[in-house]
Amino acid sequence: MIITKQKNFDDLLKMMDGQSSVFIVGCGECATTCRTGGEKEVAEMSLKLTEKGKTITGSVVINAPCLELDTRRVLRQNKDAIEKTEGILVLACGAGIQSVAEAVSCKVYPGCDSLFLGNVFRHQHFYEKCSTCGDCVVENYGGICPVTRCPKSLLNGPCGGSIQGKCEVDSEKECIWIMIYDKMKKSNTLNKLKKVFPVKRHGAGTSPGVVINGV
Repeated sequence: MIITKQKNFDDLLKMMDGQSSVFIVGCGECATTCRTGGEKEVAEMSLKLTEKGKTITGSVVINAPCLELDTRRVLRQNKDAIEKTEGILVLACGAGIQSVAEAVSCKVYPGCDSLFLGNVFRHQHFYEKCSTCGDCVVENYGGICPVTRCPKSLLNGPCGGSIQGKCEVDSEKECIWIMIYDKMKKSNTLNKLKKVFPVKRHGAGTSPGVVINGV
């Protein structure tokens, strides 16, 4: 899931300065879960922009804006309203925003900032556990990613600066290496930690990344 936060409303107004009409697009998946771009947030944004003198020509919450063909189909269904607008405000992640931008000719404004690829622990509790690095190494660490979850991305054990099991960088967090050790002890795989691993291949994560037919 892509974790997002809504941009500051005053910053949004500055971005759309001079634009009198706006069409709003929300996201039915990630942004809905994050409460940054679901039905409720789209309605609230419509009201706030109206109070600031903007004309809302319409709105839609697309199930998953990052699915480009679906996004194009939904926008075609709203063609009349979109043709009347000067700009589209997208309450979704960067991928969804760009799907909309490539499907229309008018200006497109980002209503959210994308923060990280996150796991959902419980409602509104999000944790980053994967950096989409392109070279997964969790098999060496009990299924836990030190590249992402250790602030120093250490691959060969803790830094030695932790205090009472807390991370040196963030004293509110447990040292992830303690979790790795405990997990591997339970699975009787501690012997793997004797191996010294080389520097992480960060170049494996290509940018921009393209995958066709899963290859």
